[in-house]
Amino acid sequence: MSDPASPGIAPPDGPESMALPPSLRLLKWLVIVLTLTMIGGVITVVGLIVTRMPQAFSAQAPDVPTDLSLPEGVKAAAVTFGTGWVAVVTTDDRILIFGRDGALRQEVTLQAGETP
Repeated sequence: MSDPASPGIAPPDGPESMALPPSLRLLKWLVIVLTLTMIGGVITVVGLIVTRMPQAFSAQAPDVPTDLSLPEGVKAAAVTFGTGWVAVVTTDDRILIFGRDGALRQEVTLQAGETP
């Protein structure tokens, strides 16, 4: 380490020695603007999520008829709801369509085909 009091090196004096070069001053302001933009973007995204998400959860889940029962030995693979009906896709390749009262309205047998 060199001694700051050595004759060949003068210590910085005054505020002008602390000034940044012009290219670094531009970079400093670009970083400040980018930081402010990112803060504004995060606030906007959080605000949109908070104001929009309650609307996504406000829709009520469909009502499953309480007296809907599958035939003996049948297992459901998927369920979908329509206006006035409930469709149950079974593991044995059938679609059972029930009314809102739980009564079986229609049965569709799927033909086995090639699976993708």
